[in-house]
Amino acid sequence: MKNLLRSIENLKKNKISNLINSRIKEFKTKNSDNELFKELCFCILTANFNAEKTIKIQEEINDDFLTLPESELSNKLKEFGHRYPNARTKYIIEARKYKDSLKNKSRGWLIKNIKGLGYKEASHFLRNIGHNDYAIIDFHIIDVLIKNNLIEKPKTLTKTKYLEIESLLKEISEKSNLSLAELDLYLWYTETGKILK
Repeated sequence: MKNLLRSIENLKKNKISNLINSRIKEFKTKNSDNELFKELCFCILTANFNAEKTIKIQEEINDDFLTLPESELSNKLKEFGHRYPNARTKYIIEARKYKDSLKNKSRGWLIKNIKGLGYKEASHFLRNIGHNDYAIIDFHIIDVLIKNNLIEKPKTLTKTKYLEIESLLKEISEKSNLSLAELDLYLWYTETGKILK
C-alpha cells in the first residue's frame, strides 16, 4: 500500500489535483430533477461500455433522454455505436417513472429499483451527483489494486466482494486524506492517464 499512497501523494502535488478538485465541485452542481435523470442515464449506459463514448452519447442525446419514444432513443443509441442499444433504452424508459424523485435516494434503493444498475453503476451515479462516500469499482480500479498487491483478481464482483474492496478503498482514502470520490479519480488517473466522470 505504501507505493500506492506515495503515488497518490505525488499526484496531489501535481496540477492533476486542480482538475480533480474542479471535477468534484462540478459533481455537486447537479441539482435539478432533469439533470439527475440525465446523469442516471449516463450511468445506465456506461455499464459494460466505454465511458468516453458514453460521455459523447450523453452530450448528443442530452434532454432527449427525458422524452424520446423508445424506438427513437434505441435508434439514436445504435447510431452512436452503443453496444446494447435496445436493453439500455428499455432501462432508461422504465427509469423515467422515477425521474422526479431521484434526490436523496440510497445506493440500496437505486440497485433495487433501477434496472441496469448494480453496485458500481449506483455508486457512479451517486458520486456524479455530489456524494463522496461510495467507491466505483471497475476493472481500472481493480487493476490498480492488483498491481499494488492489495487484492487478487476476483473471478466475479459479487455484492460481498464489492463491499470488501470498497472497505479496502475506504482505508486507502483515509490514509491519503481523500474522500472515496476523490480517490476514485486519482486511481483512475494512475491507470488511464485521464480524468473523466
